[in-house]
Amino acid sequence: MAGGASREFDVVVWGASGFTGRLVAEHLSKRYPPESDLRWAMAGRNREKLEQVRRDLGEGGAEIPLLIADSHDAGSLTAMVRRARVVCSTVGPFARYGDALVAACAEHGTHYADITGEIQWVRRMIDRHEETARQSGARLVHCCGFDSIPADLGCRLASQAMQDRHGRACDEIKYLVRRIKGTFSGGTVASLLHVFDEVKQDRSIRRILANPYSIAPDTDRRPRQVTQRGPSWDEDLGSWTAPYVMAAVDEKIVHRSNALNGDAYGRGLRYREAICTGRGPAGYFRALSATAGLTGFMAGVAFPPTRALLNRFVLPQPGEGPDREQREKGLFKIVVVGTAGEQQVRVRIDGERDPGYGATSRMLGESAACLAIDGDTLPVGGGSWTPASCMADALRPRLARHAGVTFAVEEPARRS
Repeated sequence: MAGGASREFDVVVWGASGFTGRLVAEHLSKRYPPESDLRWAMAGRNREKLEQVRRDLGEGGAEIPLLIADSHDAGSLTAMVRRARVVCSTVGPFARYGDALVAACAEHGTHYADITGEIQWVRRMIDRHEETARQSGARLVHCCGFDSIPADLGCRLASQAMQDRHGRACDEIKYLVRRIKGTFSGGTVASLLHVFDEVKQDRSIRRILANPYSIAPDTDRRPRQVTQRGPSWDEDLGSWTAPYVMAAVDEKIVHRSNALNGDAYGRGLRYREAICTGRGPAGYFRALSATAGLTGFMAGVAFPPTRALLNRFVLPQPGEGPDREQREKGLFKIVVVGTAGEQQVRVRIDGERDPGYGATSRMLGESAACLAIDGDTLPVGGGSWTPASCMADALRPRLARHAGVTFAVEEPARRS
């Protein structure tokens, strides 16, 4: 059996000395101390840095085992994954450092979770390792952070509510960010810049990034999706909206989940994301400003001279990120609106802490724990999965109890 009980560790945190890896280790040390039912370890390539993380964890940290491996040493990765039921990875850019680890997990039946948002890399991992993972029983689950757990699990819950209440699939699902407070880290910026570098080397990647169904199986006869390009008024929430930066990742995960779940959300599903900016002229101008800012940023990092200036004077560097106070003051409030004809359902998603790091580290940690502890109850075997298609019903209560991320179906509404 994949990731069986004979493995020495239930979970290994790969990249535990990095910015997000430290946060995952901190969460696990509080949630799963040495006397708990989860056996976990920290791993990386530098023992001194790992030992410092262990010291920083305080009482109980001394008992956390350390494993040494290197992203470019397949043998060391194989030795590591064979000792674990689950490996959760925070080492990005994943397209630069993640290939050998996923290959080792797929081959040796070790479950895997990460926080990548690099869709072109996810596509490659599916193509290369899907069949091997099916045979070994390894569940490979990408995008287990803010991209894309809230969107993925929220859309699944909205779809289930529509079926339960009205006996039909959704025609449209909207993911609307009502409020968000958080900052970028250097790791996120490095991953984004690496995507642009890959596009320059291989123009076919541009098509993967532009296609909402680029990682979904069976894409024939699916409806054309409309991507929001500028300010738009949303009647359901009574607010102006602007394009949302995470939409390019989330939409692909949602469409893959829908396809893997037998089109339970609706084969003709239209999906879009946006960020709310408020009512009236002020809301419109905020939407206009947000659109201009996002467009300018994407153009700036794509153009070498401005990218160099941004990277030198504006953007955070790898290893940098929000401090503890900023992380704890962060939050997000999201509404998922599912519609079918005149029928409507809504799911409210509330999250504590900075979404990109404070919340993401907890979401990844609980995803890994879910794969390790709830593995026998999950509805799928080995293969390449999304969070919703693999572990939604088991993961959602874990997130509510231990990660400060809640999903709630609101009172049913009817479209006027």
